[in-house]
Amino acid sequence: MKKLLITALLMGTFSMSYAQSDYYNDYRRSITDINWQTVVADLLLSTTQANQVYSLNDRYRDYDTWNRVYVVDPGRWRGDRYSELERILGREKYMVFKKKYYRGQNPVIVYGRNKNDYKKYRKQKEKYYKERAKSYKKQHKHHGHND
Repeated sequence: MKKLLITALLMGTFSMSYAQSDYYNDYRRSITDINWQTVVADLLLSTTQANQVYSLNDRYRDYDTWNRVYVVDPGRWRGDRYSELERILGREKYMVFKKKYYRGQNPVIVYGRNKNDYKKYRKQKEKYYKERAKSYKKQHKHHGHND
């Protein structure tokens, strides 16, 4: 059973490598598709806010630095990025930003074209953890532990 589980896990890891780069490409597009200087001017951001936005945009300059953080859950970048952006801009300015630059849609959806890959990935991960939980329970029953 362990060999089967390891094989399935490895296959999932290798099959997700293409999807990982798609997630990273979406991340990069979320930065490059927008003229951030215009955003700063339109929203009348303070110098501190502007610097924080630029810093956020420069956080992961290449795939490797991004992947170190999001290797396990590549779709998480969206929630992380936009909650951080909302924190920097404040709720009101964030809503104006979202309405103007994303036509009122949640940015997570705008850059969520890989959501079907992510659902598949999440199901694989859930199945893996359920299997681990079962084997854990079996091991503890065999050792005479009573729950």
